[in-house]
Amino acid sequence: MYLRKKILLAEDDKDDQDFFHDFLHEREDIHLLPIASNGEELLEYLHNTTELPDAIILDQNMPKLNGLQTLQQLKITSRYSDIAVMVYSTSTDDNLIKESNMLGATLVVSKPSSYKGYQRMIDELISHL
Repeated sequence: MYLRKKILLAEDDKDDQDFFHDFLHEREDIHLLPIASNGEELLEYLHNTTELPDAIILDQNMPKLNGLQTLQQLKITSRYSDIAVMVYSTSTDDNLIKESNMLGATLVVSKPSSYKGYQRMIDELISHL
């Protein structure tokens, strides 16, 4: 038996939340923690839990705190700084990639357009843990 990797998702789009929930719950190697609707909710969850995730998936385009702003807060807080963080967006331009990498992102990816694309994205994230 192996330990399931704990994943925390910050995503404001309800349809994407539902897809991630269904997709990640199918995987036996993953335990999906509660989904946050924005970066503020994610940071609040982390502040109030003893169960830290192995990885965090951040949507770049969220209200209140976007992916980069949330990533910055995670990496300057010693309690969270070692957690693997993946930033994803519908468009990953060079600036997003550069800024994410400078802030300490583990991965920066374009939002997949297919089920197999999501499988590859999650497999890549898990391979970094």
